Amino acid sequence: MNTDVPYIMECKNITKRYPSLNQLAIDQVSFQIDKGESLGLVGESGSGKSTLVRCLLMLEKMNQGQLYINGEEIKYTNKESMKILRREVQAVFQNPSASLNPKLKIIDSLMEPLDCQKTSLPCFLKGVNQRNEIAKYLLEMVEIPEKYLNFYPHELSGGQKQRVSIARAISIQPSIIILDEPTASLDVSIQAKILNRLKDLQERLDLSYLFISHDLAAVNFMSHRVMIMQKGKIIDKCNKQDLFLETRHPYTKLLLDVFEG
Repeated sequence: MNTDVPYIMECKNITKRYPSLNQLAIDQVSFQIDKGESLGLVGESGSGKSTLVRCLLMLEKMNQGQLYINGEEIKYTNKESMKILRREVQAVFQNPSASLNPKLKIIDSLMEPLDCQKTSLPCFLKGVNQRNEIAKYLLEMVEIPEKYLNFYPHELSGGQKQRVSIARAISIQPSIIILDEPTASLDVSIQAKILNRLKDLQERLDLSYLFISHDLAAVNFMSHRVMIMQKGKIIDKCNKQDLFLETRHPYTKLLLDVFEG
């Protein structure tokens, strides 16, 4: 890892097309994320947010563009760079039930990244040695009692399962976590608690986030900078405090009108 580079994640001209579509799903998307920064990405359903996530995680091969993690270019066909990606980038998705294997106990799902990576423990886990103690500590970080370690996913609420997904994502102390609509499937009463926990963990572990949502209120709360996506393109970028300026793109203003209404 090159620690002298300015960006945790840098994307250059990422493009993804599907033969069945009349337009590009992702059209030359470029952005950078600094260490400890949360970058918000807002867009309506069908704007290309989820396709972008799949490209960033190399779950789908982009047609064009480059992805850099800590200055290292990640290539779809290169095993070593894919190892870097799996170690440095984690994700939390919208549906926590789909993210957890229903046949595995919570402890086994929670410990999966550490079990697979087989690297030295991250700094915040130093001094915690036993597997069960590590799992217990991770659950404590997301405010879930240790008794749930031996439960199965169906025995937890949606909010609890999403907290487990967050604990799993931070377990190897990645450089960046992609949060793809992390509260969209949860009750309103639970959403604020999850967002506050994510903010606390970011400050505690100096994490970087790509926070993706159609909810401007959540993005405004979580992010330092905001990007607006429409039809596969980034059509507006700004610091959070500039989001409500009159100079914003008309589509941004339209989203803000819906948000304020």
